Amino acid sequence: MGITQILEMIMGLALFLYGMHVMSAGLEKSAGNKLKTILATMTSSTLRGFFLGLGVTAIIQSSSATTVMVVGFVNSGIMTLRQAIGVILGANLGTSVTAWILSLSSIDGKAAWIQFLKPDSFTPVIALIGIILLMFCKVQKKKDIGIILLGFAVLMFGMKTMSGAVAGLKNEAWFSEMFTMFKNPILGVLAGTILTALIQSSSASVGILQALTTTGKITYLSCFPIIMGINIGTCITAMLSALGTNKNARRAASVHLIFNVLATLVELPLFYLVYWLFKSQLGPILGDNATHVGISIIHTGFKLLALVVFLPMTGVLEKLAYKIIPEGKNKDAEKTELLDSRLLATPTVAVARCKAVATDMAKLSVSSLQTSLKLLESYDSKIADQIREDENTVDMYEDKLGSYLIQLSAVDMTKKDSDDTGKLLHVIGDFERISDHAVNLMESAKEIHDKKLAFSPEAQKELNTMISAVSEILELTLRSFENNDLDTAMMIEPLEQVVDLLRDQLKKQHIARLKQGVCTIELGFIHSDIINNLERISDHCSNVAGCILEMSLDSSMDMHSYMRSIKEGNVQEFNDFYDYYKVKYSI
Repeated sequence: MGITQILEMIMGLALFLYGMHVMSAGLEKSAGNKLKTILATMTSSTLRGFFLGLGVTAIIQSSSATTVMVVGFVNSGIMTLRQAIGVILGANLGTSVTAWILSLSSIDGKAAWIQFLKPDSFTPVIALIGIILLMFCKVQKKKDIGIILLGFAVLMFGMKTMSGAVAGLKNEAWFSEMFTMFKNPILGVLAGTILTALIQSSSASVGILQALTTTGKITYLSCFPIIMGINIGTCITAMLSALGTNKNARRAASVHLIFNVLATLVELPLFYLVYWLFKSQLGPILGDNATHVGISIIHTGFKLLALVVFLPMTGVLEKLAYKIIPEGKNKDAEKTELLDSRLLATPTVAVARCKAVATDMAKLSVSSLQTSLKLLESYDSKIADQIREDENTVDMYEDKLGSYLIQLSAVDMTKKDSDDTGKLLHVIGDFERISDHAVNLMESAKEIHDKKLAFSPEAQKELNTMISAVSEILELTLRSFENNDLDTAMMIEPLEQVVDLLRDQLKKQHIARLKQGVCTIELGFIHSDIINNLERISDHCSNVAGCILEMSLDSSMDMHSYMRSIKEGNVQEFNDFYDYYKVKYSI
C-alpha cells in the first residue's frame, strides 16, 4: 500500500467522520427542541421510553446524542433514572440504523430501481438538493435540511473513498495477520472499544469496519468481538457528559456502560460456546469474508439479543447503578445540581426547572420561619441550630439559582420565559429574606429565654394573633407559588394589609402598657423587633404573590404597580377578603 493510498484513506476517513458529524448535528438542531420535549414528557413507562429512545436515535443518527440528552434531563430532575434506562436501551438499538444505510453501497443487481438504491446513484442528487437549500433559501429550517443532506452526501462520499483506498490492503500480509490476531476475543473487544472511544461514534466505527470489508480479509469470526467492543466504546461520550453532574445523572451514564459491558460478558462466551459446539457447521460461514450487510446483521443482532435479556431487568440495572454510585447525605446540595447548564439550550425547560428548585427553596424557607415562630413559645437550642443551618442552605439556593437565572436571561427565549426568569429572580430574593427573618425571630426567642423574660398575658395574646395571621400568609404564599394558584395568590394581599394593621395596633397597645408600667423597656425592644419582623415577612409574601399574578397573567406592569392597581381599583374580591381577615384576626 503506497503513500497515495494511505493519504486517500485518511481523506476518506476524514470526510466520512465530518459528514457524519454534520448530518447528526443538523438532525439534532432541526428536531432537537421537539425531541427534547418529547423525551422529557413521554417516558411514563420503561417500554414507552424504549420506543422513544429508539425513534429519536433513528432520527438523529446518534445514540451518544440521545444519551447525552438523557443524562442532562436526569441531572435536571426532568426524568427519573428508571425512565432514563428505557430511553438508553432504545438508543442502543436505534443507532444500528446507520449501519443499514451504509450497507446500501453493497447492493447488487442490474434492475434500475436497485441501481437507484445504491449511494453512487442518489448521493449526487442529495448533494445538489442540499447545496440549493443551503445557498438559495432564506428560511433557516430549509437551510438546516440542506446541511443535513450535504452531511449525508459527504458521509457517503467519504465511505466510498475510504473503501476504495483500503481495497489494496487485501494483498498486504500484515493486514491479514492483524485481523487474524483479532480472532482473539479480548483483543477484538479492546480494539473496538479504543477505536470508538477515540472517535466517539459507534456508527462511525461500524462504518469504518464495513469499509474494511472491501479488502476481503475480514471474517465474521474476527469482526464479532470488535463490534462488541464498539458498543462499549460508544459509552465514553455519555460518561464524559456526566462529569460535574449530580449522582442520578452519573447513574444514567453508568447504566449505558453497565448494559453494554454486561451484554458483552453474556454474548461473547455464548457466541464462542455455540461456535465450539457447532464448529463443523458454523466454521465455513464465520470464516467467510464479512460484507456490509453481514456486519449490519451482527451489529443489530447483538443489540436485539441484549435487549431481550436486559429489557425485563431494568430494575436490576437501576440497583447496580445505585451500588456503583451510592446516595449522598446532602440532599439540598444535590437539588441545586439539577440546574444543568445543558438545559440552557431549551429555555422553556430550564425555566420550569428553576421554578421547581425555587419551590424546594421556598418550602425550606417557610418551614424554617414556621419553626422559629414556635420557638417564641418554647425555646430549644437544637432547633435554633437547625434554623441557622436552614438559613445557610437557603442562601446556597439563592446563590445557585440566581447565578443560573442570570445565565438563562442571556439566552434567546420567548417573552414569557424572559419575564418569568426575571420574576423568579425577585421571588428567590423574597424567600431568602424570609429565612433571614426566621433567624431574627429565633434570636429574639433566645434573648427572651436567656434573660428569663415573659410578656404580659395581654401582650402575648395580641402577639399570638399576629403570629397566626403571618402563619396563614406564609401557607398561602407557599401554596400559591408551588401550585401557581391564582385564587390563593389573590388572598395574600388583603391579609398583608391586615398584618400591617395589626402591627400598628400592637405598637399602640404596647405604648399604652409602657405608660401604665405593665411592660418594661427591655421587653419593649424585643416586642418591637418581633412585630417588625412579622410585618416584613408579610411584605415579602405580598411581593411573591405579585410575581405569581404577573407570571400567570403575563402582565407588563411591574410588581408594585400591579398590586397597587388591584387595591386602588376597588376590587370587590379584595375588599371581601380584607373584611374577612380583619374580623378573623381582630384584637
